[in-house]
Amino acid sequence: MWGPEALEKAQQEQKPILLSIGYSACHWCHVMAHESFEDTTTADQMNEQFINIKVDREERPDIDHIYQAAHHLLTGRGGGWPLTMILTPNQEPFFAGTYFPAEPRYRMPAFRDLLNKIHETWLHRRDAISEQNVRLIEALREESAAPEHSHSTHWQPEHDADLPGRARLDLLRNHDPINGGFGGAPKFPHPTDLELLFTGFQVNGDDRQYDAVALSMHSMANRGMFDQLGGGFYRYCVDAEWAIPHFEKMLYDNGPLLQLCADLWCASRSPRLQEITELTVGWLLREMQSPEGPFYSALDADSEGEEGLFYLWGRDGIKEHLPSEDWEEVSKCFGLDQAPNFEQHAWHLHWHASSEHPTSQALLSARQKLFESRAPRIRPGLDDKIIAGWNGLMISGLAHAGRVFDRQDWIDQAQRALLSIQKHMIVNGKLNAIFAGGRAQFNAYLDDHAFLLQACMECLQAQWDSSILAFAEHLANAILDDFEDEKAGGYFFTPHDHEALLTRPRIVHDAATPSGYAVAARSLIIMGHLTGESRYIKSAEKALASACPQARERPAAFASLILALETALIPPRIIVLRGEDDEMRKWNIELLRSNIPHTLVLGIPLKANGLPDLLDKPKPTSSSVNAWVCQGVSCLPELTDLASVVKVCKS
Repeated sequence: MWGPEALEKAQQEQKPILLSIGYSACHWCHVMAHESFEDTTTADQMNEQFINIKVDREERPDIDHIYQAAHHLLTGRGGGWPLTMILTPNQEPFFAGTYFPAEPRYRMPAFRDLLNKIHETWLHRRDAISEQNVRLIEALREESAAPEHSHSTHWQPEHDADLPGRARLDLLRNHDPINGGFGGAPKFPHPTDLELLFTGFQVNGDDRQYDAVALSMHSMANRGMFDQLGGGFYRYCVDAEWAIPHFEKMLYDNGPLLQLCADLWCASRSPRLQEITELTVGWLLREMQSPEGPFYSALDADSEGEEGLFYLWGRDGIKEHLPSEDWEEVSKCFGLDQAPNFEQHAWHLHWHASSEHPTSQALLSARQKLFESRAPRIRPGLDDKIIAGWNGLMISGLAHAGRVFDRQDWIDQAQRALLSIQKHMIVNGKLNAIFAGGRAQFNAYLDDHAFLLQACMECLQAQWDSSILAFAEHLANAILDDFEDEKAGGYFFTPHDHEALLTRPRIVHDAATPSGYAVAARSLIIMGHLTGESRYIKSAEKALASACPQARERPAAFASLILALETALIPPRIIVLRGEDDEMRKWNIELLRSNIPHTLVLGIPLKANGLPDLLDKPKPTSSSVNAWVCQGVSCLPELTDLASVVKVCKS
C-alpha cells in the first residue's frame, strides 16, 4: 500500500514505482488482478523490476485525482480504473494506462511485454524521462493552482451572472433528445447536470429544461440503468440507449438520483417516479445500511466471476415463476417478447409499462415473485466500507425524499446515519474519511466535509435537531480552518496537515461526484444566512471569485459551481415555521411540494432553544402555526395561513 515504507524502498533501490489504482466494485480491476497480479511469473517480474503499490481510490481519492490528471496529460485521454501508472522514485509519473491484458488483445500489448519495455526505458533513457517530467509536473501544478487573475478583491457574483444561462444552454445542446442523458456511449447519469437543468425550469419555467430532465430520468429508470426488481441505479451504461449497464451500484450515484427523482415527482406527480423512489430506498435500507446506521459504499458488478450474472434471466426461468394468465402482460412489460438484449442469450429486464398510471396488480405481483426467486442466487460482492462523503450524498437524497413523500421512517434513517457518522467518525475533533473494520481512518477530505454539511441542511429541513445544527457548524468551521486557501480564496482537496504529495489539488469541476469545492461554497452561503455568520458567506464568495474564471470557457462542466453561484446571486429564501409539530409538518410538506426554488423550510419545535437569532422567531399566538419569510437581510411580518406563505414565495 501507499506509505513511507514503499516510497523509501523505491528511493533506496532506485526502482520505478508501479502504481495500480482501483476499487472493490471495479470489474476490470478484478480481471487485471486475476490475469496478472495473481500470476506467479508476472508477479516475479513486477517485483524484480518495480516497487509495486496498490491504492484503493475510495480510501485515497487525493492520490487518484493527481494521477488521473497525469494520465490525461500523458495520453490525451480520460483515465478510469484500473489506473496503471509508472512513477519515478520521486513519485513523478512517466507512463500512464488503464487495463492491460495478460496476452495481446483489444489492440493492447501483453502486460509483461509492456513492463519489459518500460524497464528498458528506465535503464537507458532516464534523461528523456527527466525532461518529460519537468514539463508534466509544471502542468499538474498549474492545474491545481488558483488563477492568477481571479480578481477576488473586486469580484461580485453579478460579474458572472451570465454563466448559469450559458451552462444550461450548453447542456441542452449536448442532451440526447431521443434517449435522454448527455452525449453518446458510454453514458453516465450526470445527476448534477440534471439538477442544474431542473432548477432552471423552476426559476424560469423553461419547458425544454424540464423535458430534458424528465426524459433522462424516465429513460434511466425504465431501461437498463435501473434494477427493475430490487431497485437502485447502476453506475453507467455501455451504450447510448441505456440498454446494458456496467452493473456496479454505487452509493454516490443513487443519493443524488434519489433526490432528483423526488423533485421531478413534485413537478409531475408521476406514479412511476414514486415507484422508482420507493424501490431505490427499499434497496438502500435492505442491502446497503450498516447496523450502526450509515451506508456501505458499493455493490460489485460480478457474481460467480461473471459481470451482471445476478441480474440476468432466461425467458423460461421467468415463465416458471408466474401464472400463465399474466404472462402476456408481464412479458411485454419486461421486454421478454423481444430478442435477448444481453449478448444474444439472456435478458436484462427493462420496464415498458405506462409511467402515467399506477402499475397493475399483475405486474406488482410478478415483480415481487421474481425478486423472491432471484434472492437465493449468489450475490455480487459488497464493499462494506463506510465513506463519509458518499454517505453525505445519500443522506441528502434520503432526507429530501422523506420530506417529499411524507415518509417519517426515511427521515429517521437519514438522521440516524448522519448522527452515527458524527459519533463514530470524528476522532480527536477531526472528521475521518473511512469507517472500516470497526475503526475510523484516513484524514477526511474536502468532499467529506462538504457533502456532510449539505446533508445537515437537508436533515434540518426534514426534522429539526439542534445537534445536527451543531454538527453543521463543526463542519463549516473545519472547511474554513483546514482547507481554505486564505491567500487566493477557495479550498484545497486535502487539509493543511495532510501528507505532502506531488501536488495539492483544488478540484473545481464535477467528476463522478459533484465538486466538493463548489458544494462547500454553496453550503457555506446557506449556513451564513441560517446562522448570521458572515465569515461563511465571505469565504464562499472568495471561493467563487477564485473559481469562476475557470468556468467561463466551458460552464457546463461546472454544474455544481453554477449552482453555488446562483445561491450567491439569489440569496436563499428561508421560511421559519413555529408551532404544533403535526400541523407544522403539513405546512413543510406543502411548501416543498409547491416547487419554490432557492428556498429552505425549517420547522422548529416550540421547545427548541439556543437558536441563532435569525431562527429564533416568536411562537404563534393566534394560530397553530406561524411562518417567517426571510431573504437576504430582510424578513416579512408574521404570516399565519399557509396559502399566504405560498403566494408570497411565488410572487
